[in-house]
Amino acid sequence: MEDVLEVYQRPHDPARPVVCLDETTKQLIKETRVPIPARPGQPARHDYEYERNGTTNLFMLFAPLEGWRHVEATDRHTALDYAQILKALSDQYFPAASKIVLVQDNLNTHKPASLYEAFPPAEARRVVERFEWHYTPKHGSWLDMAESELGVLSGQCLDRRIPDKQTLIEEVAAWEEDRNKNHTKADWQFTTADARIKLKRLYPAL
Repeated sequence: MEDVLEVYQRPHDPARPVVCLDETTKQLIKETRVPIPARPGQPARHDYEYERNGTTNLFMLFAPLEGWRHVEATDRHTALDYAQILKALSDQYFPAASKIVLVQDNLNTHKPASLYEAFPPAEARRVVERFEWHYTPKHGSWLDMAESELGVLSGQCLDRRIPDKQTLIEEVAAWEEDRNKNHTKADWQFTTADARIKLKRLYPAL
């Protein structure tokens, strides 16, 4: 926990951007009847029946000090998908960074070994070395700011029925563009000093 909190206290360094990663799934829901649109004094109405249309995985990349985020929709959340996300983060989104400070949870695919499943050893090592790896503790995923950004995405964009992956991609892209255009950042206030007081029960008793 203190390791992640220390990362969040570092001053902004464009050469070493902090990027948080998290992922979630979205259930795709198709309407079985045409919804009744909203009109003055009457909210939109949807039939209680619906059709499940599979799920889509969403990777959230969030650079809280840059005011930048990117959401990638994938059919699965395997080690190979994760490896491709990290390579894009390194080579496409932050190619000029000397090192990317990566904060993520302890999901079993969120490991350097995943890159060796996806790429030849030399390429896997190149991408691994592009990152400074930091993990939130077990039961401490709330420390990952990408999780908070996923909460914003869920509340502003995903809190309704979305019928298919293409519609999901378009809706998420519009949300992402608006947030990035405004350079919406995170104002993280919780520090190690706070943790040692408020979470004293988690520390060993000496």
